[in-house]
Amino acid sequence: MSDPLLQINNVSRLFGGGRNLFGKPAPAVHAVQNVSISVRKGETLGIVGESGCGKSTLARLIVGLDLPSEGKIAFAGEDLAAAVKKDHRNVARKLQYVFQDPVASLNPRKSIRTILQAPLIHLLNLDKKKRQLRLVELMEAVNLAPEFLDRYPHEFSGGQAQRIGIARALAADPDLIVLDEPVSALDVSVQAQVLNILDDLKQKFGLTYIFISHDLSVVESISDRVAVMYFGHMVELGDASDIFARAVHPYTNLLLKSAPVPGRKSLLPEDANTELPDPYNPPQGCPFYARCPRRLEMCKNQLPKLDAAGKKADHLSACFNPEIKG
Repeated sequence: MSDPLLQINNVSRLFGGGRNLFGKPAPAVHAVQNVSISVRKGETLGIVGESGCGKSTLARLIVGLDLPSEGKIAFAGEDLAAAVKKDHRNVARKLQYVFQDPVASLNPRKSIRTILQAPLIHLLNLDKKKRQLRLVELMEAVNLAPEFLDRYPHEFSGGQAQRIGIARALAADPDLIVLDEPVSALDVSVQAQVLNILDDLKQKFGLTYIFISHDLSVVESISDRVAVMYFGHMVELGDASDIFARAVHPYTNLLLKSAPVPGRKSLLPEDANTELPDPYNPPQGCPFYARCPRRLEMCKNQLPKLDAAGKKADHLSACFNPEIKG
């Protein structure tokens, strides 16, 4: 098997900390805690979890918009932090980001032509003639008419604006694109259109995706593998088909049971304990302990490692008492 395109090793991100003006310890938020994962070239890795679980922080770390407090991220075999310091433009060319809010992510004062030309000029150094050809290619790739290039972001619907955001990411000719909740602000019918475009672009340009979402149905439809995060930790990782058919971590099963299904009553009790741990004072043991129906005494004081669960070596779970299914 070839080397992974992206390798994340024991990465943590701490916000705050240190000392305040009076010399007392300042509070710190543990946004991402000891996450390790590899992403293969050409795959789509879905990352799911509740709001505040660390998905977007991890996304920012992956593209170099933020740096880890601990651990290392390697892209194409090169340390990402060192690569950003050495040549941030080259990193920006290889790693691109699609934002959650399609309209807010586009500069309202600039035309679509100016927005899409920026990476062609600053990252690819294309001359005027090649830029024009590339602009037409980009617009056609996301099913928009080239005539729209001289319009402004406010003239587009949310779905069209997100397609422009995808075209902007594609303009740099990247190897990997991080999509942070790219369809959550769109209507369901528009979501399907954008997802189909993403699938076509992946096949056409040989892209690798990291797809972040809280919508399980979207993640299931687009992902090859799925990573589940809770309170900054990665608690389950495996092929998408295995995760959705045979989830073993109690938190993953809670997410699946919580997903709304027309005509089905909630499978969770109304008085279910949904209190999250204190981010300023993370628990010593499993962060899901207080909410877990399968908790053991050891879970209170020991943090489970991400290990193989059941018969599949590539299906990992951070749980001392996983729900092993046949």
